[in-house]
Amino acid sequence: MTDRAEPSAEELEKARQVLALLGVSPEALVASQPAAPPREVPTFAEWVPVVSGLVGEGTRKLYSTYWNRLVALWPERRLDELPASDLTWLFGHIRQTAVRRRNWRGGHSAAEHMFSATRCLYKFAVNDELIPVGRDPTRKVKKPKRAIPTRRGLNNTVLEAVTEAASTTGDDPALDALLIRFHVETAARRGGALALELDGLDREQGLVLLHEKGEQSRWQPVSPTLMTHLVDHAHHRGAREPTSKVLRYHNGNPLTYRRYDGLWERLREHVEPVRTQNISTHWLRHTTLKWVERNFGEAVARAYAGHRPSGDARPGAIAVYTKADLEEVATALAVLTGEPHPLAVSTPTELSDSDNA
Repeated sequence: MTDRAEPSAEELEKARQVLALLGVSPEALVASQPAAPPREVPTFAEWVPVVSGLVGEGTRKLYSTYWNRLVALWPERRLDELPASDLTWLFGHIRQTAVRRRNWRGGHSAAEHMFSATRCLYKFAVNDELIPVGRDPTRKVKKPKRAIPTRRGLNNTVLEAVTEAASTTGDDPALDALLIRFHVETAARRGGALALELDGLDREQGLVLLHEKGEQSRWQPVSPTLMTHLVDHAHHRGAREPTSKVLRYHNGNPLTYRRYDGLWERLREHVEPVRTQNISTHWLRHTTLKWVERNFGEAVARAYAGHRPSGDARPGAIAVYTKADLEEVATALAVLTGEPHPLAVSTPTELSDSDNA
């Protein structure tokens, strides 16, 4: 089937003459065309699977529990049928009924996640013009207050105790010691360690490729010692393909989050602050980044953490122009570990000498 050719000038003129005889203007003819029927607003049961397929894996993993709660509560309710008062009730209900775990802080985090998960659904609905922005109830309620974080950097005594216990207890102390050192050096999140692949090890330049929160990726410097242990660990536990995961169990299977859960559960039995303060892997990130910020400034600490500087015009926007480069991060790492790094602008000895001058 071929497309119809454009009408000629003669045909257009004949059409105008016919319209003139009928007393109808071309504008009126166009205006009389029936408008497209409005799209039906989906229910929560219909919309959640759609959005779940559009977001990244990390977002889906974080929000799926809360989306399931919405579907279970209001499966047949359309998105434009949810008043703000119902959302206010929901966030309070989530906070009051949140599961009490060791890191319990009054259910504030659960309520905050429910708010963000709900707003994500409505953001896609507004963008697809399923509902007008004025019908988005998440814009009419207050975001639940965030609880004051209890995480902080560890002092040397506690960090040494954690390292000692990890490397001398359990069924795989070599793996656990490697995990602790990896997170202390890189300040990476757990997801960055679990996603590390064989082709993400740059031995020549001493870099590892981290895939982390928000589907962001970055090259992070590591010490020669850590790089050697990562390569040896991966090789002896069966990593052969470029996309093979580096961190593995004794049986060769890639590591999962369960290893972290078991590690800190065991450390609670050997290091009292781990038990009383509910210390976790993320505390190691706080420890390293605090040290970097104190010794090398906020710009280097931000780059070390993998944070992107804001590009807006607020007072802090100067960070766009003062962001640190990879060489500065490598220099901070060299001082932290006391080992030279191929990308560092100065060796640890040179830096120490300049500090003492």
